[in-house]
Amino acid sequence: MRLSVPLVTEQELNNLAERLGRCLIDNGLKLVSAESCTGGWVAKIITDVPGSSAWFIGSLVCYSNELKQRFLGVKVDTLIEFGAVSSDTVHEMSDGLFAYTDADVAVSVSGIAGPGGGSVDKPVGLVWLSWGRRGKPLLTQSFNFGGDREAIRKQAIKQALTCLLALLACD
Repeated sequence: MRLSVPLVTEQELNNLAERLGRCLIDNGLKLVSAESCTGGWVAKIITDVPGSSAWFIGSLVCYSNELKQRFLGVKVDTLIEFGAVSSDTVHEMSDGLFAYTDADVAVSVSGIAGPGGGSVDKPVGLVWLSWGRRGKPLLTQSFNFGGDREAIRKQAIKQALTCLLALLACD
């Protein structure tokens, strides 16, 4: 039996980004993101919203481990012990965002979008997210998404935006 993969549309992502933007503006907060497997797509969805410069300061697309270390402060030991797709790595990515920006809210994403690159321990579709507010404990969680590369990436973006909305208690 084949599991059905939820179809995530661009419109659905745009709607979530618009809601997030209204919430951030209402609370006087600014957002920053760090992306690996989504390749800047979180930032693209956010900057598709007119006026997003009022609440989004930018994104770092750090696909390689070298850039995760250099621009986000991810430790070499973390990458060696846990790998780029791990709770520890996305946590350090978000810590780096707070260390190097004045954002109030951060989200980081790293995963295996496929079609290759997966393993028994880290299958294609595994995505780790980290998100939180400055000065508060960060949240990290793994998700297992299905479908092709684009479907996995869209599900990761939807989950990141949904997690941010829940964090900020936005309706």
